[in-house]
Amino acid sequence: MTTSSSSTPPAGVFGRASGHEQVVYCHDEPTGLKAIIAIYSTALGPALGGTRFYPYADEQAALDDVLNLSRGMAYKAALAGLDLGGGKAVIIGDPTTLKSEALLRAYGRFVQSLNGRYYTACDVGTYSEDMDVVARECSFVTGRTVAHGGAGDSSVLTAYGVFQGMRAAAQVTWGAPTLHGRTVGVEGVGKVGRHLVRHLVEDGATVVVTDVNAGAIAAVQAEHPDVRAAADTSALLAADLDVYAPCALGGSLSDEVVDTLTATVVCGAANNQLAHDGIEKKLQDRGVLYAPDYLVNAGGLIQVADELEGFSFERAQQRAEKIFDATLRVFTLADAEGVPPAVAADRLAERRMAEVGRLRGLWLR
Repeated sequence: MTTSSSSTPPAGVFGRASGHEQVVYCHDEPTGLKAIIAIYSTALGPALGGTRFYPYADEQAALDDVLNLSRGMAYKAALAGLDLGGGKAVIIGDPTTLKSEALLRAYGRFVQSLNGRYYTACDVGTYSEDMDVVARECSFVTGRTVAHGGAGDSSVLTAYGVFQGMRAAAQVTWGAPTLHGRTVGVEGVGKVGRHLVRHLVEDGATVVVTDVNAGAIAAVQAEHPDVRAAADTSALLAADLDVYAPCALGGSLSDEVVDTLTATVVCGAANNQLAHDGIEKKLQDRGVLYAPDYLVNAGGLIQVADELEGFSFERAQQRAEKIFDATLRVFTLADAEGVPPAVAADRLAERRMAEVGRLRGLWLR
């Protein structure tokens, strides 16, 4: 196995990394493993973030994704009040053809080599069963199966947290913390979106969904017959929505989407929803209340982080429920300072990392 770290990065990486502490390239030729681990900050504690297994177009696309995702994890942990930093990992390739026990175990050895500066978990393309395999070579793994003492599927509390954030947005927008009688469009009904639909239906919302996987839509409609399906994302956005919930991949809030958006609230589980800087101001100017993604989708992080104390679902759910209060705090600060909620959330997260981080410095096991 060969590895390179941020001490010798490709040209230009530091400029794009926005202050990342460490970027590690991992390559194991026999198994086909090509991975990148990015640690944005350990000011609050060891970095925790999932491993995404995805067929990126090229290494640059993978690098851009892992840098953005790891930064988001640091801010997410800070806003959630956790004593954890932010990191993320990506494995380059199609998990349906490349994933193997040998590859996952090779990856586990790379994570182990960081000696606890980075804890990994599940993300797109990886599952709790995969984390059990990684853990055969590594002590720094969360999101494991219940059979191995883990939290299991972290999408359960991710969806619950998004729902709490959406309730807070409803409180600010319509005066009551409920989606009853509102129409919510959910883009992506895989791991997280499926659970979110259940919360919305139980709360009395009208739900419209779309997904690139027809089977995912069919599964949701089999469970909730009153849920309507839109042909694609464009059709969903064209519908008369009160809330738009992007729960697929990032970058969903582009200029074109914001220009045509009918929803008054945007609150979803997808990471890095803003296609570029400035979109948050454009949403504000159009009168759309945006609940920052890394604020409301922290439930999954809270769930897997609870494993570090010996997992209790009830305790983790109580912590995830506080996303409602955290979201209200962000909206209150945004209103007081006259800035978009995304800016207010950044300020709160950065304040905590700076104030607590200066007492702790670089985290070492």
